[in-house]
Amino acid sequence: MNVPDHDLRLALWQTPYAPPSGGTAEALRRLDAAAAQARAQGADWLLCPEMSLTGYAIGAERVAALAEASDGPLAQAVAVIARRHGLAIVYGYPERHPQGRPFNAVQAIGADGQRLANGRKSHLFGALDAAQFSPGETAPTAFTWRGWTLGLLICYDVEFPETVRALALQDADAVLVPTANMTGFDEVPEILVPARACENRLFVAYANACGAEGATVYGGESRVCGPDGRALLAAGRGQALQTVTLAAGQRRTALAHDQRPHRRPALYAALSQPRTG
Repeated sequence: MNVPDHDLRLALWQTPYAPPSGGTAEALRRLDAAAAQARAQGADWLLCPEMSLTGYAIGAERVAALAEASDGPLAQAVAVIARRHGLAIVYGYPERHPQGRPFNAVQAIGADGQRLANGRKSHLFGALDAAQFSPGETAPTAFTWRGWTLGLLICYDVEFPETVRALALQDADAVLVPTANMTGFDEVPEILVPARACENRLFVAYANACGAEGATVYGGESRVCGPDGRALLAAGRGQALQTVTLAAGQRRTALAHDQRPHRRPALYAALSQPRTG
């Protein structure tokens, strides 16, 4: 396994969604300001919330109207911002589906403006997600950046052990998770995110929205957890942009206690079979 030989500086942006009246232009303006602040703090990467460029609880019609291809105008605008400030950006947006409701998507764009990876939310949460989106039908795939192996998940996906484990089995060093977790579900950042990091001996970064969007209230409490499960960054309820170092040495040390070599997959085959009766 190749372990990074240098640290990664990551900024988490916990923010309310831009008001609908401002459209995506206002969301991009806010992203530009956040990218400038993150870079001033020495960040290599900026991680934004789920559906950060359009809003999340905006209704199926608006999601469909704003949906675009992964290389569409929003991606091109984010690429300009990434190049301007010299940092990579992970953002959420609605990706056009050729035959159904859009996908709830996440994209990583490098500091040079190149698209690095695109992912789709595979586990839809509740009636809101089901009304607005189609589920992604492919397993998450890791990608590399300057010696780091990174994975992307979206919100509810990280609550399933299998998704993070799938990335861990691809030797991911860190999993980046844009989210729109609502109030009343604090067990996700407080319990599940640390567990996913610890059980896979990797970093998990979880960037949540805050504030209200109509009747939907977001819980904040963004987290970055190290490979031992301990929080390296923990935001409160309100708006925040904080930067943290993902230390390559911490990942290397944690791998001394990696459970993966002791797995017995043949014993777990029934876990992926549908229940009967």
